[in-house]
Amino acid sequence: MTLPPPITDRTALSRIRRRALTRADHAAAMFLHHSAIADLQERLVEVNKSFTRPAIVTGFPDLWLDAFPDAICIPDADHLDLIRGAHDLVIHAMALHWANDPLGQIVQCRLALAPDGLFLAVFPGGQTLSELRIVLAQAEAAVSEGLSPRVLPMAEIREVGALLQRAGLALPVADSFTTTVIYGSFSRLMADLRAMGETNALAGRLRRPTGGALFRQAEAIYSDLYGIGNDQIRATFELICLTGWAPHESQQIPLKPGSAKQSLAAALNTTAQHYPTDC
Repeated sequence: MTLPPPITDRTALSRIRRRALTRADHAAAMFLHHSAIADLQERLVEVNKSFTRPAIVTGFPDLWLDAFPDAICIPDADHLDLIRGAHDLVIHAMALHWANDPLGQIVQCRLALAPDGLFLAVFPGGQTLSELRIVLAQAEAAVSEGLSPRVLPMAEIREVGALLQRAGLALPVADSFTTTVIYGSFSRLMADLRAMGETNALAGRLRRPTGGALFRQAEAIYSDLYGIGNDQIRATFELICLTGWAPHESQQIPLKPGSAKQSLAAALNTTAQHYPTDC
């Protein structure tokens, strides 16, 4: 069987992340990770269950271990270094968007869970950097009369939500929230992406330096389309959260369609309306 070409250049991604860690602005730029951590901690508080064997899949282990000191952290490689059935909680932390095989990643996490173990994933979704995607496409079309891969194609929530059931997880839930960040300049946005370790690691990216004319054009277009005055611009970030459980006999099981003992009309104390089937 012929495998599809990879989306992500893992070697380049590792290099980008290492460089991000050396930047003076790295800590401040990791606000998305901090938002993700706060959101997951709140979700875990609402779960009436204690977790004693957590594992975290992440490209930034030090940051996540500060929040979950009892966890083990493993790299988000194509093949995860997880032991089958060894964990009661697996968190895929801000890395699923870089996966060449997202379903495969979730399946590996599912297999690492003990029965009734919890899987959580949080990662940037399709609305993330939507402005930058449009701006770079317009700028490149104007400067070089062509397009090249520059911003990672991130998944929509309706697409990734279905992966939970395909991976064999029970009680699946997918939701998201968006954050709008105000930047003082286009260059500040680009600096933040470098400090986050979220610059271009696409396998199909151009392998030659990008000229300054493209970014000057992009800056002008960004200001025109998404400027908010005082030379400031806005950028959208969406975080998707996936939740699912390793199946266990104690979990609630949905009723089969047609198995209800009472009609909805009776429950609402109304009269059911029947319509011709050929309408």
